[in-house]
Amino acid sequence: MLQKWQKREISNFDYLMYLNTLAGRSYNDYMQYPVFPWILADYHSETLNLTNPHTFRDLSKPMGAQTAERKRKFIQRYSEVEKSEGDLSVQCHYCTHYSSAIIVASYLVRMEPFTQTFCSLQGGSFDVADRMFHSVKSTWESASRDNMSDVRELIPEFFYLPEFLTNANHFELGCMQDGTVLGDVQLPPWADGDPHKFILLHRQALESDYVSAHLHRWIDLIFGHKQHGPAAVEAVNTYHPYFYGDKMDLNSIKDPLIKSTILGFISNFGQIPKQLFTKPHPSRNAQGKSSPGRETVLSLHSSGILPPFMSSLQNLKLSPVTIKDYPKGAIGHIVHTEKGILAVEKNKVLIPPLWSKTFCWGFEDFTCCFGNYGSEKNMTTFECMADWGKCLCAVCPSATTIITSGTSSVVCVWELSLVKDKVKCLNLRQALYGHTQAVTCLAASMTYSIFVSGSDDRTCIIWDLNKLTYINQLPAHEASLCSVAINNSTGAIISCAGSYLYLWTVNGQLLASINTTCRPESHIVCCCFAEVMDWDTCSIIITGSTDGVVRLWKTEYTNTPGKAAGLRPQRGMMEEPGNTGNKCGKHLVLCRELNPSLALTGKPSKTSPAVTALAVSRNSSKLLVGDDWGRVYCWSVDG
Repeated sequence: MLQKWQKREISNFDYLMYLNTLAGRSYNDYMQYPVFPWILADYHSETLNLTNPHTFRDLSKPMGAQTAERKRKFIQRYSEVEKSEGDLSVQCHYCTHYSSAIIVASYLVRMEPFTQTFCSLQGGSFDVADRMFHSVKSTWESASRDNMSDVRELIPEFFYLPEFLTNANHFELGCMQDGTVLGDVQLPPWADGDPHKFILLHRQALESDYVSAHLHRWIDLIFGHKQHGPAAVEAVNTYHPYFYGDKMDLNSIKDPLIKSTILGFISNFGQIPKQLFTKPHPSRNAQGKSSPGRETVLSLHSSGILPPFMSSLQNLKLSPVTIKDYPKGAIGHIVHTEKGILAVEKNKVLIPPLWSKTFCWGFEDFTCCFGNYGSEKNMTTFECMADWGKCLCAVCPSATTIITSGTSSVVCVWELSLVKDKVKCLNLRQALYGHTQAVTCLAASMTYSIFVSGSDDRTCIIWDLNKLTYINQLPAHEASLCSVAINNSTGAIISCAGSYLYLWTVNGQLLASINTTCRPESHIVCCCFAEVMDWDTCSIIITGSTDGVVRLWKTEYTNTPGKAAGLRPQRGMMEEPGNTGNKCGKHLVLCRELNPSLALTGKPSKTSPAVTALAVSRNSSKLLVGDDWGRVYCWSVDG
């Protein structure tokens, strides 16, 4: 993993999570929660300049040494123990820790179950409002400059979870001495009051060239050779001996009172991670020196370099795709595998992970069948779906799970039994009720354990793939749903209704929406994500329409206010008067229109076939397009 990080094959975030796991840190233990560094020192500018070294925190120094005066005071504290002939075994710079249960709970206090955890640690109630986590800037100033008892670092959520910064549950957190009522966390000016923008820029900062070049110095302090010993003393990085759990032999302590005191101390103030390195941690390779020729998305994640397809959207060329077993009608599903491109017609899906079997539906007698890809032989037919009306859509998130729905409006989750690679049984696990009209589209994500159903009733429902229960309903759309997709990197959801395109968070919060065409007769048929960097807005949304045009969209932060396009308030929801959307927020921007007919003949066609299926290759270098005439095309820089 070290070599992968050095070669920029994994991101800074992923490497830090790996080190935390290796050192015994876990999301399951508040006292040993994953620890991440403060990255920035600029929480006052209107814009964030990631090319300016002064924007960043000094990663070679602990939080207690970020200013010269603060460092001097902690060195003085360390020396006073020796001068007063005190117990040298407790000689240290810091008597508090950079990660503890109360620090973790205070950061996440606006979200359950951390709210209850925080209150239990505080004796049953919230802390004094002025001591609560209420401002990123104030917390940085406290931990880096003002408070000699505060040397806290950050937690991973600061780099991927905007929800913890908002008081969505409307907890009464109290009122500060200046009269400020605590609610959402106050963000730096460069975030424009938008938690999503804060997380985006903060993650960009973590993956920036400056942090990549200096992160190894912080690793030395937390996980490396400067964790304890003479090197730690020189780096002003020593903590109370009770914090070094692996150095304390509790079994040798016979006095139960002393033993319980030490355990209580550790519980309240945290523990130092296990030491992983005894020598200076090597630095990361400079950008551009990663291993050549590696077709991996991870290297793109970490370096911020987009693959040719994403970085050269204006230079994409079209080429027909030759498929061994060509579908006999409109394309319904395309899969790009290591061995090549597979495609099947509508009312069929390929079953993962081998993609060698297909699930078929849409027969007059409402039955379904399984077969081998490219062969009409050895079909296995089941009649169990006939009880649920005509099937209109299906998705296979795994080799043993199939989700179907249709005119009955009921979403059915089926368990597929295989014996020696042969389909033996199809059993109904759960019938899910929630829609009032026919369900027209489905999408599933094993990564986030959710699936989404879209219906003629103009709503989408998010379901739990593990518990098979209702999670959330997206507000009413402008038209019947025609396509949905889930981003496996971020959990983001796109829903398409008529010509309208909507982008949602995994929790159902609307981020952006747009009418994708000016032609009233054209509407979206299919959609997908081109997943590139999970921490950036560079993930492209791709839509295919009845006019035969593929459109590529990206999200941008602009200052253009406006209501979400085509979104109507859900019944029971009150729309705030004068609500014109966020002052600054995400907006969908058209990057490129790809017209196969225009690319092939040099002129637009009035009878272009609808785009019916979309897929992106595993390394995000190619866009695969299937149409209503049963053809598959590939858009790439190479053609």
